[in-house]
Amino acid sequence: MRFPAVKKSGEAALRWLLGYRWGGGSLISLFLSVFSGIVVALQYDPAAPLYSTGAIELVVPYGSFWRGLHYYSSQAFFLLLLAHLVVVLWKNEESFRRGAWIRLSATLPCGVLLLFTGYVLRGDATGEAAGAIAEHICLSVPLIGPQLNALFFDLAASGLRKVYAQHVIGLVVLGGMAAWPHLRRYTARWRNHLLLVLATVVIAITLPAPIEPNRFGLLFIAGPWFFLGLQELLRFLSPFAAGVLVPLLPLLLLFWLPTSSRPRNRTLLAIGLWLLAYAVFTYLCLLRI
Repeated sequence: MRFPAVKKSGEAALRWLLGYRWGGGSLISLFLSVFSGIVVALQYDPAAPLYSTGAIELVVPYGSFWRGLHYYSSQAFFLLLLAHLVVVLWKNEESFRRGAWIRLSATLPCGVLLLFTGYVLRGDATGEAAGAIAEHICLSVPLIGPQLNALFFDLAASGLRKVYAQHVIGLVVLGGMAAWPHLRRYTARWRNHLLLVLATVVIAITLPAPIEPNRFGLLFIAGPWFFLGLQELLRFLSPFAAGVLVPLLPLLLLFWLPTSSRPRNRTLLAIGLWLLAYAVFTYLCLLRI
């Protein structure tokens, strides 16, 4: 007698998942991230990243809250963006021209880089390690590696100034340009996401944003949570293979996602298998922490 009830509950949950405005929630979280990021940026000094991050926590009025709001709203933005993409692929209701689809899909790597540069800008042990690994990966790219590093990182010569500029200007502009045609068609209303806003604010008040200033005694420094699989892959593959070729594979599959059903399903299956393998490497990296 329980099976029909379980089936109805599952169908209701699936309808809710497919009906929730994940894209709107992602946009609202982005608004929170940008607003709180402006407050944090006014107090941040890329020449003294760890000191200024600590000063925001200790000296700036409600600084811990603003930094927490920026951190958690940024995480929510990226996770809800992923959920929105999954629902769009699942429903397969809209058709985009190839150029428009590639442009819209480019918001995903922009979101990843925004999160990543935010970790680097903390200037703590995790940020320093992540920046050093990213710089090493950039330099491993044949022919254009030094130019890429000079554009995005160049930590040895410029410190975090270029990373800061990319975080607050470059990546925001690129992401906005990629998503703008889509955003013009769809709007996000605050009243539809009040629970999300309230939850983000409560989490920012109760849970301080992470920072890891003490490096003494650390045997293993873990990067950002979405970086752990790549960090584990670097133990087995070259920096170019692990840091460039492997992450580019699902992105290229997404860019050139076929429209006909059978090739589309095979491409989505390949992306799913990549995600599963990446989750396994992430778990292996977590075991080392």
